[in-house]
Amino acid sequence: MIRSVGIFHARIVLCLQAGCKPCVAGAALTCRRPLRGVTIAAMMDVQAAVAAAISASALFDPDELLVVGVSGGADSLCLLHVLCALPPAFAPRVHVAHLHHGLRGAEADADAAFVAGLAAAWRLPCSVGQADVGAQARGAGLSLEEAGRRARYTFLGTVAQSVGARTVAVAHNADDQVETILMHFLRGSGLSGLRGMLPLSPLPRPPWGRAVVDRPLETRAGAPAAVDLRLARPLLDVPRPDIEAYCREHGLTPRVDRTNLDVTLFRNRLRHELLPLLETYNPGVRAALRRSAQVVSDEQQVLRELLATLWPQVVTHSDAGAVTFALAPWRQLQVAWQRSLLREAIHRLRPGLRDVGFEHVERARRLLISPACATGHRVTLPRGLVLTVGYASFTLADGQARPDDHAGPQLLVPALPVAVPGVTCLPASGWRLEAEMRRPTELPLAWRTEPQPWRAFLDADVVGPAPFLRARQPGDWLYPLGLGGHRTSLNAFMINHKLPAALRSRWPLLVGAQGIAWLCGLRPDERARVQPGTQRVLCLTWRYLPAETLFEHGE
Repeated sequence: MIRSVGIFHARIVLCLQAGCKPCVAGAALTCRRPLRGVTIAAMMDVQAAVAAAISASALFDPDELLVVGVSGGADSLCLLHVLCALPPAFAPRVHVAHLHHGLRGAEADADAAFVAGLAAAWRLPCSVGQADVGAQARGAGLSLEEAGRRARYTFLGTVAQSVGARTVAVAHNADDQVETILMHFLRGSGLSGLRGMLPLSPLPRPPWGRAVVDRPLETRAGAPAAVDLRLARPLLDVPRPDIEAYCREHGLTPRVDRTNLDVTLFRNRLRHELLPLLETYNPGVRAALRRSAQVVSDEQQVLRELLATLWPQVVTHSDAGAVTFALAPWRQLQVAWQRSLLREAIHRLRPGLRDVGFEHVERARRLLISPACATGHRVTLPRGLVLTVGYASFTLADGQARPDDHAGPQLLVPALPVAVPGVTCLPASGWRLEAEMRRPTELPLAWRTEPQPWRAFLDADVVGPAPFLRARQPGDWLYPLGLGGHRTSLNAFMINHKLPAALRSRWPLLVGAQGIAWLCGLRPDERARVQPGTQRVLCLTWRYLPAETLFEHGE
């Protein structure tokens, strides 16, 4: 459930001493009432750091509508105050967003009321949502931390789309960055994990199923799609002690989440136990880790530019549902590039996916380089991704997005060469096409009188040496066997034979030198039929093997 509070967009500067009211719009340059015991210079340190971050990373444009995630804690309260206090050259229009996680009872209720009341007092529009994070965690087999993260990003993206914003700002700070780097290091990570969080990145969009917000807002016409939303972190260079000092200096009273003290949670153990221990070895360990992350980030950018030039040399197909690699060129690459390409494919299919670790990528890579690797071998990766080895290629596909295998073979790629003789497996599917060559005298006795929909016998010389599978294309025609050479529209034939509309665009066609040779499962083409003068027969058989019967490669 999401409700909205407030109707005004205002650029304000806040001085929260008794008797001093918020100053609206241009008053930012005139309100200079000092806080007791605090100099103006001290007040501006965090604001200057945020302004520098906005400029350096182009986090958002002046006067841009910005959705700001506010929990009510010190970090988000500081961020909200700083954004409202920015000079006109940097200041956005702010929309506050708060998600009730449904976990902490009355305390969470009070947090939501606090944020809504604060937004109303500061004359800022506000959206408050609620999600049952506990139920989401149990249903998806996730930790509360991960389920909460997904819930927050889904909620923030929904709010941004509703109000027409393209950027969401969150209050991750320099200490969060250090903790994130350490978490990735301890769990095992590549460069993308060791670089930590970026000042500006795509807002993670749900690859994990339905939205977790109970009642999503409707998307306003013209609002950007979820894939276009951006996540800004203006406080990423500001340490937590400076944030807490900023709150004290400006009279801000943040809410306290007691779960942040729970050392059974991994991040909290790092924060309260490991980092203090590391500081006994090096008091500057936090700054050192941030410097290392910056070096890694800069060097990874160079590697990504090289990867972009390598990608089209080994990838034969890429869309939202599948990425297909040419196997031989990929095998010739150095190990680091093999891993990087696999990770890039995973990222394109599952942006924001955090469950694929080194061991998953390495298991897939070792299968692909193994002498035992053969057509039909598969590796199952987290969140429904499946890697399938083909005749001269391999495909990483979104197994969750594929149609029901029981409805028939369906192509997730534009084209797929057929191994003759051999076995051709459809990516992310239990269907396989077996092909062999026979002489006409070697055919089964009943091949003419008892036709089977998933078996075809074609003139191999008519089909040609390089048959392949593809889906239908505009203008396709078929000469259905048994209609005396009459030509018909392929689409009309599919409709007349009751092939469901949802399956037609992915239904496999066997195509040869003269065009379509077999509308698989329905009808061979008259031109490719076996005739008295046929010398060689191409025998094709579709078989469906459930996933549990396929070879799953492991260590």
